[in-house]
Amino acid sequence: MMSRGGAKVVASLLKSARPRLFSTATTSTIRSMSHETSHLLKPAAADLAGVNTWIWSGAGGVRFASTASLGEKTPSQDENPKKTEDESSTGGNKGIASYWGVEPNKITKEDGTEWKWNCFRPWETYKADLTIDLSKHHVPTTFLDRLAYWTVKSLRWPTDLFFQRRYGCRAMMLETVAAVPGMVGGMLLHFKSLRRFEQSGGWIKALLEEAENERMHLMTFMEVAKPKWYERALVITVQGVFFNAYFLGYLISPKFAHRMVGYLEEEAIHSYTEFLKELDKGNIDNVPAPAIAIDYWRLPADATLRDVVMVVRADEAHHRDVNHFASDIHYQGRELKEAPAPVGYH
Repeated sequence: MMSRGGAKVVASLLKSARPRLFSTATTSTIRSMSHETSHLLKPAAADLAGVNTWIWSGAGGVRFASTASLGEKTPSQDENPKKTEDESSTGGNKGIASYWGVEPNKITKEDGTEWKWNCFRPWETYKADLTIDLSKHHVPTTFLDRLAYWTVKSLRWPTDLFFQRRYGCRAMMLETVAAVPGMVGGMLLHFKSLRRFEQSGGWIKALLEEAENERMHLMTFMEVAKPKWYERALVITVQGVFFNAYFLGYLISPKFAHRMVGYLEEEAIHSYTEFLKELDKGNIDNVPAPAIAIDYWRLPADATLRDVVMVVRADEAHHRDVNHFASDIHYQGRELKEAPAPVGYH
């Protein structure tokens, strides 16, 4: 900052230079002013019309410049600056500009309020069918059936040992595994359709729907049970091993792969039933349902964790039926495309 004496010099210079700012200066005047202002190559302390002003000397005499162009308003002059187009259209959050013209659609609920989820849309929501029979069980009859059944049973033992009664974390781990088969099966059927130039009978979409539904289960339980670092590490390990094992299993025998998933879903039904028992006993707090679950399953606004577990268990029962059905098709020597796929079966 300049001293009081420096400010007086600046004011004196302005007074003397004002008549000459837009006229031709004489050589003697230029030399005199250059000599007086050669030490003033610094910001002026005086606020000249609200603009930070610089004064310097040179071959053209005394000149004035500022960090703001003429006629430009400074923030102090306009207390409420006009919002940009992006800010006004996104409620204050600056939108993502794109050369390609891909604009996000503004989606609203049935009541007219704004839809806040990007991971799913209103037309993908549904009400779970809670009347489905939970007690159905496929009795293993063939060697592959028994192999699939005991493979799943052998996976349950370390899971029980690790999670014990921590059903929130158990559900989170279960969903990271349950979301793999549908994606693998849908991907392999997709490639098969491309190789053979044929339709899949809707089974690609049905299996990918299953994978997406299981992933939404995970997104829901992430709001309830916060995984610890070692649980995240376990998820990475289990997912890597299970993905590759199931991929090879599906290539070798799709009927074995689907049967194993059918039994895996039966175990999921059992786990969620135990989860409900712990909630009813009061061993687990029946907290309010996460907002994402309320919108996805169209639950009432006052829904609780128990309501969420109920609809998730119903989803697992539907996945059980779909995969046992797919395995039965293969056991009959047919291909999946020969039977209409249960698309949208919830």
